[in-house]
Amino acid sequence: MAVGAPSSGLPAPGFVDLFNGTDLAGWVNVNTDPGTWSIRDGQLVCSGRPIGVMRSEKQYENFVLHVEWMHVEPGGNSGVFLWSAARPGESRLPDGVEVQMLELDWVKLNTRDGKVPPIAYVHGELFGVGGVKIVPDNPRGERSMSIENLCRGRGEWNTYDVVAVDGVVKLSVNGKFVNGISRSTRRKGYLCLESEGAEIHFRNIRILELPPGVTTPDQLAPVLD
Repeated sequence: MAVGAPSSGLPAPGFVDLFNGTDLAGWVNVNTDPGTWSIRDGQLVCSGRPIGVMRSEKQYENFVLHVEWMHVEPGGNSGVFLWSAARPGESRLPDGVEVQMLELDWVKLNTRDGKVPPIAYVHGELFGVGGVKIVPDNPRGERSMSIENLCRGRGEWNTYDVVAVDGVVKLSVNGKFVNGISRSTRRKGYLCLESEGAEIHFRNIRILELPPGVTTPDQLAPVLD
């Protein structure tokens, strides 16, 4: 440290595990069944049924989130919600900024009117849901899709590193930043893991909290009991 440099007296920040590999400590079931989430060989397994989420016990504002995930069914659907109020809407899913986790065959199984969705859709799309607005880096309508296709298919592990700071989100897929959004109208809230119809496995979920920014009351999710 330079002579005369101020010191906060606080320890350097470090990553904290959000999943301990043995139980669901630190998570709250919002609207799924008791058997939706289970532990298998140190992995967090989501059955995908019913549709819904579980949320983190605490809220987060600025952070780096690391999560590894693997689909086991063709066209599997899941995701992580950032800055969420963790209250289900009509679709049983909450608001926030969603970080999409789709199995690669999703586009083949969801052809509509003879049109196949763009392959980038399944490689880490980012979008606001439930009234949360964002500005996409790589627009696909109101959503932002990855500029490079890096996700792996079912039976293979994928790694997402998510940097979320002051309404800006940057997503790294398997070691490379390929997507982002900015100007989120929500900047602090819960993290939610999504159950949406297919089995998915998670491991090595950890978070590094960063210093808070300047927020207004309308940018904060309400605190739940």
